[in-house]
Amino acid sequence: MTIISPERIAQIAARRDELQALMATGDLPSDRFVAVSKEYAELEPVVKAACEVRRLRAELEVLTGLAESPDSDSDIREMARDEIAVIKSRLPEAERHLALALLPRDAADERAAMLEIRAGTGGDEAALFAAIRK
Repeated sequence: MTIISPERIAQIAARRDELQALMATGDLPSDRFVAVSKEYAELEPVVKAACEVRRLRAELEVLTGLAESPDSDSDIREMARDEIAVIKSRLPEAERHLALALLPRDAADERAAMLEIRAGTGGDEAALFAAIRK
């Protein structure tokens, strides 16, 4: 699994902020506003996934520091180790979700699909199946 770099996550958040600022100005032509708002709407799920990965990584870093610190109480170190195990189990799934969200969208994703079912090889049973599905 590819790990998305913190720089890439920061770029995603920066682009969202840039789009928000553009929409907030109020002086965009209507066609440009529509294009910017559409890009913003497409980027928002990616930003949410990126923020979740960033949050989990930050928690992991803090908890690792607590678990390894000799100044921490033994109960705190134990709780930190337990939380580290939970975060390490959730982080790969969050990174996978982000990687999938970053995949480029296909232009055909938004269009409707038509499916035709015909009776073919199989005789009467195939004809019955096709007739039921109409």
